[in-house]
Amino acid sequence: MTPYMSFDRSQWAELRKAVPMTLSEDDLKELQGINENLTMTEAVDIYLPLARLLNLYVAARQSRNNVLNQFFDNTHSAPPFIIGIAGSVAVGKSTTARLLKALLSRWDNHPKVELITTDGFLYPNKVLNDRGIMTKKASQSLMTCADWFSLLPMLKQANATSPRPCIHI
Repeated sequence: MTPYMSFDRSQWAELRKAVPMTLSEDDLKELQGINENLTMTEAVDIYLPLARLLNLYVAARQSRNNVLNQFFDNTHSAPPFIIGIAGSVAVGKSTTARLLKALLSRWDNHPKVELITTDGFLYPNKVLNDRGIMTKKASQSLMTCADWFSLLPMLKQANATSPRPCIHI
């Protein structure tokens, strides 16, 4: 038995069940990247089932945290639900993150969804030029990785009223 499952597009699209699309064509245009053509069909068939799955994960996490808080008579808030998106340069990570943020933030049980992009952790252009690495893309040497990695524990310890999805690009 394998822990992986395989779906063709129509099988995956069926997992949407009856979840309505809450975004308009104009919303999609604003969410897509410069060189991308995100269609409503793609958003409904691919991203809506993924948003539904993530919503179910968040709901299960919230339920688990409520049980634990009740059992341990704990009033501490739960850490955020963090979603990481990785991939090569210009493959649609930012568009995926923006689209998931828009879809997830419209579910009743997660009122706050944040995007944290790696752009805020890039060295300034002067540093990149001085090091001769301005033309390298998707290189760890372009980022202040220590700052990035120190952010994750801070996010997990942040006070929150409920686990909220946090999407990273």
